[in-house]
Amino acid sequence: MDKTAVVTGAGSGVGRATALLLARNGWRCVILGRRESTLKDTVALAGKLAPQLIPHVCYISDPAAVDNMARFAHEQFGEIEVLVNAAGTNTPRRSLKELSFDKYRELVETNLTGAYMCVQAFLPGMRQRKSGTIINIVSDAGKAASPKSGPAYVISKFGLAGLNQSINVEEKENGIRACAIFPGDIDTPLLDKRPAPPPPDARKHMLQSEDVAECAWLAINLPPRAVVEEIVIRPGR
Repeated sequence: MDKTAVVTGAGSGVGRATALLLARNGWRCVILGRRESTLKDTVALAGKLAPQLIPHVCYISDPAAVDNMARFAHEQFGEIEVLVNAAGTNTPRRSLKELSFDKYRELVETNLTGAYMCVQAFLPGMRQRKSGTIINIVSDAGKAASPKSGPAYVISKFGLAGLNQSINVEEKENGIRACAIFPGDIDTPLLDKRPAPPPPDARKHMLQSEDVAECAWLAINLPPRAVVEEIVIRPGR
């Protein structure tokens, strides 16, 4: 297996934790995000492993940007064995009563369409090589709607779960597997976009980004004959 990966949403949260975990295990990663400054912070956190993380600013909701990113990643590594779709967003004004169409479209384009385009960018190479693992960081909002998530987020996450299933039913004959991870509440910067962000005491009992990264590592590290199609992980209390 070529130890090369592309990780979206790597400027913070689960994307950052997954990229750092991969680097510690000898992987080279192109890390994607919207802001160069946060990607540089991720690289700095890698310490002596920093050369294994190559930052690239990319708005994954932009088809041209995704095409350019895929070319860049292939120029860096040639083959891409793993894609981790960890980018995601939400909006404070998220209820059906408040949600604007522009915000609805922004959420779906980032959380679902962006992941779809990244998948399509790397599937041809994976098919040719007959090998590849795709990790989709979903949410337990992709299992059941909740008022705290909002409809646009829920719709996008249900769609991402469907994309994961489609990869597995269509691409398994090509040696490609996908794992959807459905975390409960995680202490990440995305919590700050809630209408009422939870206080520090509440965040202490939530999942940490590293917990979800470990789930991604499990799915990546399995032998090629095995696939974990879904992982649901929630806080223990």
